[in-house]
Amino acid sequence: MSAVVAVLIGGPPATGKSTLAMALAPRLDAALLDLDVATAPLTRVVSELTGLHDLDDPALAGLTRDARYDTLLALAAANLTAGRPVVLVAPFTLERSRVSAWTTITKRIPAPATMVWLYLEPGELIRRLSERGLARDEGKLRDPASYLTGLDLEPPAIPHLALDAAQPTAAQVSSVLAHLARPGGLRGLPDAVRRWPTPCSTTFSATRVTRLA
Repeated sequence: MSAVVAVLIGGPPATGKSTLAMALAPRLDAALLDLDVATAPLTRVVSELTGLHDLDDPALAGLTRDARYDTLLALAAANLTAGRPVVLVAPFTLERSRVSAWTTITKRIPAPATMVWLYLEPGELIRRLSERGLARDEGKLRDPASYLTGLDLEPPAIPHLALDAAQPTAAQVSSVLAHLARPGGLRGLPDAVRRWPTPCSTTFSATRVTRLA
């Protein structure tokens, strides 16, 4: 097994994926690769050409999704090949909802991959979207009920670590480190991670089939 690891942090918007990644990456001595940051220039150009500004708009996503994820996975592969662990941040909606899609992307990641799924109560999710005040969220907030209806809030259909996004970031980091260092877990982790105590909040979900929204 590889001496480096890949942690993929997925979940709906406003669940704190980037916040968790920024706290976790230093603990793993990992490169932090955020889909939005890595592909912002690409999506900005396409957005200006189409007049679509919501990254979750089906039309904009249809034009950019493959290229955006290709970029993210290529950056991950380059870092892993160079011996650097990676923490990836993206919704991973398709990849966490279909076993075949998860298998496809993990074949492109030359290291053991772990999916961390952040979940949040719908009302709190809408509150966070409103609080962060991003222009791309305006469409979602105009009709929160319709937005939530079309949002995939189901647990992943792949093995994953499920974390309540309402928990403090420090508790989430603790759970991820404990999960990675569990008996029979991934090798090649820093010694400090292997000694991390196992908190009661750690959850591991077995494979289950869910609907793709």
